[in-house]
Amino acid sequence: MASRVFRSSLGLASRLRPAASFVPCQTRAFAASSRNMSAPFYSFEPEGPTVKTDIPGPRAKAAIAELDQVFDTRSLNMLVDYQKSSGNYIADPDGNVLLDVYAQIASIPIGYNNPTLLKAARSDDMINGLINRPALGNFPPEDWASVLKTGILKVAPKGLDQVFTAMAGSDANETAYKAAFMWRRQQDRGGHHVEFTEEELASSMRNEAPGASQSLSILSFKTGFHGRLFGSLSTTRSKPIHKLDIPAFDWPQATFPLLKYPLEEHAAENAAAEQAALQEVEHLLTTYRVPPCAVIVEPIQSEGGDNHASAAFFRGLREVTRKHNVLLIVDEVQTGVGATGRFWAHEHWDLPHPPDMVTFSKKAQTAGYYFGNPELRPNKPYRQFNTWMGDPARALLFRAIIQEIERLDLVANTARVGDYLYGKLEALAKQYPGQFDNLRGKGMGTFIAFDNPRRDEFLLRAKKFGVNIGGSGQSAVRLRPMLIFQEKHADLLVEALEKIVKSF
Repeated sequence: MASRVFRSSLGLASRLRPAASFVPCQTRAFAASSRNMSAPFYSFEPEGPTVKTDIPGPRAKAAIAELDQVFDTRSLNMLVDYQKSSGNYIADPDGNVLLDVYAQIASIPIGYNNPTLLKAARSDDMINGLINRPALGNFPPEDWASVLKTGILKVAPKGLDQVFTAMAGSDANETAYKAAFMWRRQQDRGGHHVEFTEEELASSMRNEAPGASQSLSILSFKTGFHGRLFGSLSTTRSKPIHKLDIPAFDWPQATFPLLKYPLEEHAAENAAAEQAALQEVEHLLTTYRVPPCAVIVEPIQSEGGDNHASAAFFRGLREVTRKHNVLLIVDEVQTGVGATGRFWAHEHWDLPHPPDMVTFSKKAQTAGYYFGNPELRPNKPYRQFNTWMGDPARALLFRAIIQEIERLDLVANTARVGDYLYGKLEALAKQYPGQFDNLRGKGMGTFIAFDNPRRDEFLLRAKKFGVNIGGSGQSAVRLRPMLIFQEKHADLLVEALEKIVKSF
């Protein structure tokens, strides 16, 4: 009975229309290029986008009006019909089907209504995890170690063999911060084995020192983004709208090196900017009034404008943190799980010593942080704890995602297609000066961005030409395709981008 109910609610594959039905008598149709027509990973997605109405169309507008009565819709991008979305394509209630290179803010790994994930969702293990959701810290399922070892920990970054599971990216970062603070205070006391004093215990209940460690901070970078919860928000520096009216900790921020493009024409200048940034980090680590016990950094600053730095910069950052006994937390919430042509973006850096913690979410469909040092486990139970401590159902989903990534070699696919797409965009940038400025992300899979002087209008017009795309920072257009994005999709995207700039 349970499986029959579950099949009814999740059997989307059987309700998907054939690919051809996505392109019926459309107002505008977009044919795929015959060039580089790679064989599709899945046969269930359409040949290309279909735009039949304005977006939002009449059905979507009516549904949005109804939703707005009970839910804030001011940040709405588009209303989606998920049952009719498939693979790289997102559909709306009016029959519009767009090539989706935004992918739910970089969080869909292997396509909408993926058959492998549908199979995992129908499994008895998934049903058990969903309807008997355990409080993992107190009542983990008997096979939880196996689920972790065959999923989340199977792809753990080199040198990090333990995980704390969480609910979302902000949650992952906040719990990593807590681990950093507890680690440092344990060191200050003389070790993991040293008990708390009565003064520490009593003062913590008054939010006072020494129990409440008001003399510790987390260093982050200008234009970085690490979440919207209370602690993570104090390290988020991308846009004022995220931070206004919210009390914040007195934590330092360093300058992230803002590179100039093309990189080969500004090598000396960029190297100097990176060296200056490292010197600023070291200065803050040694002189800031609230000493940092950890540095958090994104491999690519995503929300802040798709800002890159060289592998040499990150190797230097690792050495500075080690020199001053400060932890390095790498925020791979948006860059992780194959998007940059490596499973983890920090693998591009060739670090001699691994990060202390790596946080993850988005494409993993679950969240948490990896670590290796056993002293990053608090010295007492319940110090790093909440009711759920993650979600077994989401961990099972990530395991299925990992299996599909391995089966189809999707990380290598992303690296190859990213190189192909970058070359196409380089040609567009030369053909349309000023429209694809500061093209960046070469050699970083499909994690590509460029600046456009009319970025917001550019994003709006993209839907008219069959593409759902996102922005970041003040002027960046960021590409966040799924791992199943192929050369034929890149051709469609480039054709649409050219039509957008011609339409101005």
